[in-house]
Amino acid sequence: MEVGDDWVPCFPGFPNISCWNPPSPWLETLFINIALYPISVLTAVLNLLIIISISHFRQLHTPTNILLLSLAVSDFLVGLLVMPADTLERTHCWLFGDFFCCLYMFVSNIIFSASVVNMVLISVDRYVAICDPLHYTTRITVNRVKFCVCLLWFYSVAHNSSFFNLHLIQQEEISIYCYGKCESFTDDAGSYLKFLLNLIVPVTAIIVLYTRVFVVAVSQARAMRSHITAVTKQISVTKRAKKSELKAARTLGVLVVVFLTCFTPSYFASLGGYESMSHSTSFFIMYLYSFNSCLNPLIYALFYPWFRKTVRLIVTLQILQPGSCEANIL
Repeated sequence: MEVGDDWVPCFPGFPNISCWNPPSPWLETLFINIALYPISVLTAVLNLLIIISISHFRQLHTPTNILLLSLAVSDFLVGLLVMPADTLERTHCWLFGDFFCCLYMFVSNIIFSASVVNMVLISVDRYVAICDPLHYTTRITVNRVKFCVCLLWFYSVAHNSSFFNLHLIQQEEISIYCYGKCESFTDDAGSYLKFLLNLIVPVTAIIVLYTRVFVVAVSQARAMRSHITAVTKQISVTKRAKKSELKAARTLGVLVVVFLTCFTPSYFASLGGYESMSHSTSFFIMYLYSFNSCLNPLIYALFYPWFRKTVRLIVTLQILQPGSCEANIL
């Protein structure tokens, strides 16, 4: 690696084995300290509110919300662990050694793999709710969804375990002559396998499922508009139920679109290699990947009245009152 005259070593006392960093522009450093670290805190806090809301209030113990709870857990870990460590690793030297570098990469991969599979399950949930509503309550139950959530986290851990030892070996080799950096290493076969399992397969499934969902949702909306004004109370109840499911599909559709927008660029960039990009471009793409975890709770706040109501109850500590878990918030 070519080192400029104004570059500084990560460890001045060991210049022969230390990695060297170019000087950071003061404007970029100021932006990172003022904006990015507070965004990490905001991400963790907002997702913690989601976790408390769905866990505490019994009315929110629905199959769809269990999936949102699982997604909030992964987003919370992104804000608590991944975003601060990723910002530190890309703007300063890595000071925590090879093992913790590999552990950080391992945990990051687990979290993002879980997020992808979560989005697939959310798409499946909406597909059944809209396309086969008569069997939704029997096919999609809370216990089945909880089992699927446990399965997806087990898959994420097992899927990424094979890369941990490889990364540790490569990181130790790099540290012999460049100590102070934490980078992700995979061979070509591993890169294409991750690209296939973490992007091509899940994104294809999400697009196919949601295309079908919106085709059916549009046809149902047209049928509802053309239907004669409610003749009986039963018809009115059925219409309200359909309207609720369609609204949920639109809200979760926004969630999926935002996720794909933030998620896809980083995987294409990782396949082509970040080395050919400028430092600011690669940093923006990777942080966009993590920033999705902050956007999800904002989407909930925009589209879900129950989230705004539960936040007020949590902030005012009303959830500490006896029987607060039975409160009517829908």
